[in-house]
Amino acid sequence: TLYIRRRSQLLREHAKNEKDGTSRKEYLRLRAQLLNARYGSPAFSDQGSIKSRSFSLRSIGRNTESLESMLVGANDSRKFYHHRRHMSASSLKYLYEGPMKYVYDSIEVVPTSVAEASRAMAGGKSLSENYAFTGMHHIFDQHSAEVTRVKFANDDKSRVACSSLDGTLSICQVIPPPATVICMLRGHSAGVTDFVWSLSNDVILSVSLDGTARLWDVAAGTCMRVIIDSLGSELLCCVFQPLNNNMFVTGSSRSQVQVMNMSTGKGYKGGSSKVTGRVNALTFDSSGRILWAGDERGSVYSFTVDVATGKLTKTRRMTVSEGHPITSLSARAWISREARDPCLLVNCCINSLCLFRIVSEDGALQLKKSFPIKQRTSLIKSTFCPLMSFRQGACVISGSEDMCVYFFDVTKETKSCVNKLLGHSAPVIDVCFNCDESLLASCDANGMVIIWKREGKQGTL
Repeated sequence: TLYIRRRSQLLREHAKNEKDGTSRKEYLRLRAQLLNARYGSPAFSDQGSIKSRSFSLRSIGRNTESLESMLVGANDSRKFYHHRRHMSASSLKYLYEGPMKYVYDSIEVVPTSVAEASRAMAGGKSLSENYAFTGMHHIFDQHSAEVTRVKFANDDKSRVACSSLDGTLSICQVIPPPATVICMLRGHSAGVTDFVWSLSNDVILSVSLDGTARLWDVAAGTCMRVIIDSLGSELLCCVFQPLNNNMFVTGSSRSQVQVMNMSTGKGYKGGSSKVTGRVNALTFDSSGRILWAGDERGSVYSFTVDVATGKLTKTRRMTVSEGHPITSLSARAWISREARDPCLLVNCCINSLCLFRIVSEDGALQLKKSFPIKQRTSLIKSTFCPLMSFRQGACVISGSEDMCVYFFDVTKETKSCVNKLLGHSAPVIDVCFNCDESLLASCDANGMVIIWKREGKQGTL
């Protein structure tokens, strides 16, 4: 998906200035050579197109020209415009109609209109069978206090990082065995509350109760820059801008959302805004234009962010539950291959995991469904499963104060819990899959991190 997105972006940029098409022809020639060298297949010829209306995730990854010949089912809520049989990805235009008119510039994985054929390709396993686990792959205990976040590197099966209230971060390698701690990142003088990998995985951004954000060189295991909060506030959460990793956002204990420049270490003019309480959670939509912030008083705020200037504009406020802290936010444009359905996953201290539908371009929300978990006081977090399945259903996972990891099928009306993992001896704070869902990491309030192995996946590179 990232390859297709970047390819589309490059073609759009060059198309504005290009007259004779030489640059694009050269690009396509080199792309075909690289793909043929990597996969050894003649299927990457730029002369052909795929005529079938149903296609798999593999067909998208292995033949990007299939995007140029997709046909959209009549039951989709968008129209597909094309002026000739073969056209470049840069000329694709999608118009979303209905209650939300949402246009995305970047191309993502698009669902097939022939869902039954797609599910048949997957082998007929149910969602609960797909998320069955054989046991623990490894247990890490290098931290002496609560592990606040655990995250696999982007598009990486093997590296996982953890942050802890003991003031350190750790980077671990889980496959090939034996699993080891690669390095410990030390420098914060108080607990690390949140961190995020850069898109290229060469930098980690962390924030701490000591009022600083730190940028770490992953390869060297050293701190590149220390950024002190202008108000001296405790920093509670952070996120990179998805399309521009030179821009990041922090949330503080003084109710401030601040857009920062990574190169200068300074805030953008017009890039700060206040909410009503401590900012516990932040997330962007995939376009990087909408930012949501969740605070300790139960409200979720939406902002529009100008990617060029860093200007932050508050657009919406919605109260999930008055007086109950929001502890986690996670956005997803596609939940399953059945239809585009932009959603926001929210943890709030009301013993429920809430799924909201994003109903407007400025980030307005509408409750879609809630799932029972145990959460009253802990900063529990959740996430969408990274792969969109060809099977019926779509899955989200969450930690819980009852020391379990929960899997929920968001499409089921009843008995939505499809799996529950037991093994922690303290509230499970955070959960994260690696890129191919072969491994799941979970961390708890006692400082333990468990790596779980999925059934049928060996966890090998």
